[in-house]
Amino acid sequence: MRYKIIIDSCGELLDEWKKDECFESIPLTLMVGAEQIIDDETFDQADFLAKVAASKESVKSACPAPESYMEAYSKADDIYVVTLSAELSGSYNSAVLGKNLYEEENGTKNIHVVNSRGAATTQVLIARKLNEYASQGMPFEEVVDKIEEYTTSLRTYFVLE
Repeated sequence: MRYKIIIDSCGELLDEWKKDECFESIPLTLMVGAEQIIDDETFDQADFLAKVAASKESVKSACPAPESYMEAYSKADDIYVVTLSAELSGSYNSAVLGKNLYEEENGTKNIHVVNSRGAATTQVLIARKLNEYASQGMPFEEVVDKIEEYTTSLRTYFVLE
């Protein structure tokens, strides 16, 4: 496979991406009390929300381990990783550490980790743009330049209830 786009599970894979080998989700872990819940294809949102409502403790999350990213890095020639904002999570740092460890063991490879500077929808927009560029056959370095320019142009706005 020529390229792969990896997204931590804060960025929901679109339905068509779930069937496309060019996309992969790396799950975060959610903790409700002592229970650890993996945010993967088995995640049950209704069950999770019920557990959160019943818990007296605050909910926590853990970023994916560097080894999770490392495993995915071997699956294509060009690897693009889109993580939850580095300012909100350790996912970005974990993906970069995974890249460094992968390259120590296997040599240099085209791996670029994108700090989305956002979450969820921002990650999906970046992944969509990455797929557009990479599927056109653009060279790795050009995709990286274009996606970094695109990422800095994104803004997230929201209103609290």
